[in-house]
Amino acid sequence: MKYIAIIGFGVVGGGIAAVLEENHAAITAAVGDTVELKYILDLRDFPDSPWGDRVVHTIDPIVNDPDVALVCETMGGSHPALEYTMQLLSAGKSVVTSNKEVVANFGDRMLACAAEHGVNYLFEASVGGGIPVIRSMLTSLAGDNICRIDGILNGTTNYILTRMRDEGSDYAEVLADAQKLGYAERDPSADVDGIDAQRKIIILTALASGKLIPAEKVYAETMRTITAEDMAGAKKCGGAVKLIGSARISDKEAALFVAPRIVPDACQLSHIDDVYNGIAVTTPLLGDVLYYGRGAGRFPTASAVAADVCAVLSGAAMKEKRPVFTVTSEGVIDFDEIWFDYYVRFADTVDEEVLASLADTVKKLDEKEFVVGKMGKKALEQLWDKLGVKPVSVIRILD
Repeated sequence: MKYIAIIGFGVVGGGIAAVLEENHAAITAAVGDTVELKYILDLRDFPDSPWGDRVVHTIDPIVNDPDVALVCETMGGSHPALEYTMQLLSAGKSVVTSNKEVVANFGDRMLACAAEHGVNYLFEASVGGGIPVIRSMLTSLAGDNICRIDGILNGTTNYILTRMRDEGSDYAEVLADAQKLGYAERDPSADVDGIDAQRKIIILTALASGKLIPAEKVYAETMRTITAEDMAGAKKCGGAVKLIGSARISDKEAALFVAPRIVPDACQLSHIDDVYNGIAVTTPLLGDVLYYGRGAGRFPTASAVAADVCAVLSGAAMKEKRPVFTVTSEGVIDFDEIWFDYYVRFADTVDEEVLASLADTVKKLDEKEFVVGKMGKKALEQLWDKLGVKPVSVIRILD
């Protein structure tokens, strides 16, 4: 029998316990032995839970029990998740996690600690919920070089943008509905301001390049300013607005950013709606690969954690490639230096003579809406000076 523990018994932690019970036969077959949940660490008690008798309130019983081979960390946040994980790894216990914040901030330290003590640190559930993208990048794409990643990495924002597009509704109205349905938190900042997607693109880039880029070097733009008018403008451009996390990776440089983008209809990401996620990965040999599925939620995320549990306890994880992350800002391209095409909308009409002089750069959609050809921030600001007016909306277009 293999014994495990869960630290953090919230939505995902409770989902893991349920998956262990409901999928007992499949997990036993995958591991080659039965898996028993021995401890649950949480500040709260759960007297009405069938697992309530396994609750402890300090990490010590789990660290000190030689029977516990693996711990599922689903606490969220960096602290004390970092400290607990380092204790567990140092005690010779593997850790699997859904916690994208701690992986994005401290993945280098925990991977190094796991390697030093001959155990595993796995985090499939930290990106894309139940979508098996991380293991695929480390195994199926191991012989290639990932040069580009574009992803809808947050189900909450995708749900909001889908409703805004389909119904012509305003952001605030749809956000309120998303909060009632449980898709959005009371404080939605991490989702709608791009912080959640920022952490995920940091992790994906580290897997592709080995470089763990500090969050302060990764631009993240809010989607709070997107309006129903922007949605209609995106349709005129032949696309849809999505919050996209992107990375462009080479041997010497990397550009990472999160921003609302108009995704052309020809791109499959344009058609991924509601709470679903999609991650497009590009390599020189294979070209484009699309990963698609439920990117969040209790059981999709718990499913990914369970897959990591099976990989560790069966011994399969020891035969897989171990990522090594190095924290660095070297070669990170400043966001203001990256060139884009843009959708632009003005409050008033623009002088036709001035527009005619910029015909090679500006394509007219109607009297107030335009597509601006590739340029960086400085050139864009100079364009407003030439036009003599500043726009009310500017959205980058995915190339």
